[in-house]
Amino acid sequence: MKIPKVNLTHVDSLSIILVLFLKVEVLKLSMVCLVSRTGREMQRYNSSGGRQVVGCIPYRYKEDIDGNVSNELEVLLVSSQKGQALMFPKGGWELDESIEEAAYRESLEEAGVTGIIEHELGEWSFMSKRHGTYYEGHMFPLLVKEELDLWPEKDLRRRTWMSVDEAGEVCQHWWMKEALDILVERLTLQQNRNI
Repeated sequence: MKIPKVNLTHVDSLSIILVLFLKVEVLKLSMVCLVSRTGREMQRYNSSGGRQVVGCIPYRYKEDIDGNVSNELEVLLVSSQKGQALMFPKGGWELDESIEEAAYRESLEEAGVTGIIEHELGEWSFMSKRHGTYYEGHMFPLLVKEELDLWPEKDLRRRTWMSVDEAGEVCQHWWMKEALDILVERLTLQQNRNI
């Protein structure tokens, strides 16, 4: 059977390009993984045998009624999986990812936010209440650019934007509170330099 040649006009070519573009954009949206990683097979451990965990402090500057951005900082906390305690998103750093990728992944999985990972805030050694062993925790700031409607742990956690002062009162982990203090100090210095 002979396949007839199709002669595309300029408009037809543009239509095809537009359809292909839209298909790619839909594919990008559908590629957000809606399942959290589980298990400890890929976990990183430090030289002392402590599990290495990585977290983010998702933050944004509050907008006023007119949509103008203020200097007032808001941070995003999530509830723990098994309770009402609030904390910043964090979880295991795995062998197949960089530390920044792990921080970004945890923010996406637990809080449903994406954005820009900034320079590490620090490293802490803390005792895991559940396992009774020391962990090594790393924290990064995440300047939030997008808040997703669907994310892997949406049904397991609630997310709450709040002021820095409120976060300092309710965050359950001392080392995360220290990371928050470092972030506030860093952002204040940056703002003062820009004045």
